Amino acid sequence: MTKRILNLILLTALIFAFPGTAFAQDYYFQVEKSVVHVLLNEDGSVSLDYTMDFNNDPSGHAIEYVDVGLPNYSYDLSSIQADVNGQSVSVSTSDYEGDGSGVAVVLGSRAIRPGQKGTVHIWVGSIEKMFFIEDTDASYASVEFSPFWFGSKYVFGDTDMTVIFHLPPGVQPDEPRWHKSPSGFPEEPVAGHDGDGRITYTWQNPNANSHTQYKFGASFPASYVPVEVVAAPTISDRTGINQDDLIGFMCCGGFGIFIVLIGYLGVVSERKRKLKYLPPKIRIEGHGIKRGLTAVEAAILMEQPVDKVLTMILFSVIKKGAASVVTSDPLKLKVEDTLPEGLQTYENDFLEAFKLTKERDRQTRLQNLMVELIRSVGKKMKGFSHKETVAYYQKIMERAWQQVEAADTPEVKSQKFDEHMGWTMLDKDFNGRTQEVFRTGPVFVPVWWGRYDPGWSRRAVSTPKVSTSQPSVGGSGRSTPSVPVLPGGEFAASVVTGVQNFSNKVVGNVSDFTSKITNKTNPVPKSTSSGGGWKSGGGGSSCACACACAGCACACAGGGR
Repeated sequence: MTKRILNLILLTALIFAFPGTAFAQDYYFQVEKSVVHVLLNEDGSVSLDYTMDFNNDPSGHAIEYVDVGLPNYSYDLSSIQADVNGQSVSVSTSDYEGDGSGVAVVLGSRAIRPGQKGTVHIWVGSIEKMFFIEDTDASYASVEFSPFWFGSKYVFGDTDMTVIFHLPPGVQPDEPRWHKSPSGFPEEPVAGHDGDGRITYTWQNPNANSHTQYKFGASFPASYVPVEVVAAPTISDRTGINQDDLIGFMCCGGFGIFIVLIGYLGVVSERKRKLKYLPPKIRIEGHGIKRGLTAVEAAILMEQPVDKVLTMILFSVIKKGAASVVTSDPLKLKVEDTLPEGLQTYENDFLEAFKLTKERDRQTRLQNLMVELIRSVGKKMKGFSHKETVAYYQKIMERAWQQVEAADTPEVKSQKFDEHMGWTMLDKDFNGRTQEVFRTGPVFVPVWWGRYDPGWSRRAVSTPKVSTSQPSVGGSGRSTPSVPVLPGGEFAASVVTGVQNFSNKVVGNVSDFTSKITNKTNPVPKSTSSGGGWKSGGGGSSCACACACAGCACACAGGGR
């Protein structure tokens, strides 16, 4: 009995002498190989398929759970399945010990013991809110994804990592784009097709590791997924700063600067957004060019400023003889009792707005006009390519300017400008180009000019009209009529002033005026960013980075399972 007690005391002493082996055994393993399939589905969801080969170190704890970080909380738990070495195991949210969104694979009796190997397979059938509008091309949808990773103190060795993006069905080989590859991976992924004929991008690095976040991404025409699943970028996306970096920056003394920066970027971003009235669905790529749009409708497609669009309508109704300017400051129109035939719907709405005497009522009516015009253009563009159509009308605009600039005489130049004025106004530098074209020489005033500029007759002079055709033999014996002429600079200034007057006297604050239109045609989408805050959905992790404020170095402090 005394010998047994002595042996028990000795064993207890040995246990306390080496606590690292008895009480502090922790996870320590290698992920020898990892293959992740990222399937971008045509219904707007994303599916994930993980296969991971674990090699548990003899000194490590049994792997009883594998925490699987997910990009966001918009996943279907019932779609998640897992197995170990081909044998089904359960999945739990309550056992998940990682940071943010994720689930735990419960190995149970199939735990990978110290010194053993095992293959864990996880299938996530449906994750939503993963598609975002691409920063550089609003007609493209973008997805970025990071496979989940472990704390660096829990894993050792290299991982042969493969990530395969399966693009939505129907995407053509020349349409998609891959994003910049992470460090250690080839600059370009291997393009191919899967068994279903879908285009694939494959990234592989035999010398990767399982404690680093690697980000992969691809973009494709947004028309291959439902329009409602493609969300606008968040403020974090616009700043280009990872949320984890922002947190580290704040905890190391940059909170004040950070707040000012975000505030400034937010204000600038909001101002720009107010002017973006075109709905994203119009930008979704279709096929072919939509011909037959008016210059005003093409201006909407190009998302020209609203005051410029309304000025184009002003010139249009005046040229057609439907109205005339009574006073330019403030702008008042006299609408003809008998309107000419063939007016566009937006032209009739424009005239109705100017029949109203109260400024606020007129602005509201003009805003409603713009909303209906934008929606009308959207319907006409259904199924057509926004990009190709915009390029088509830009060429029309350039050809119109070329005809004006190539004119040999002031009369022909004035005539061409009159004929093509609507199209030349599509130019973003319409004001500057008009002033340059008519910088010198006289301008033969169009017949409708008096309806636009009531005081022009006092400044104009008359000059014989120059015939551009060959005279008939013997002549007619009739005198050549005279036409009014204005100095080129004065004419150009009057045209440009018309746009500015409309903005100042009718629209008022362009940003505020446009924002009321944007709120109806392109409202701010509901937030779809994930808890992790990574751009375009990002990727989950099995641990969280916490800043230690020592050189702003972050270390993963999760469970590492």
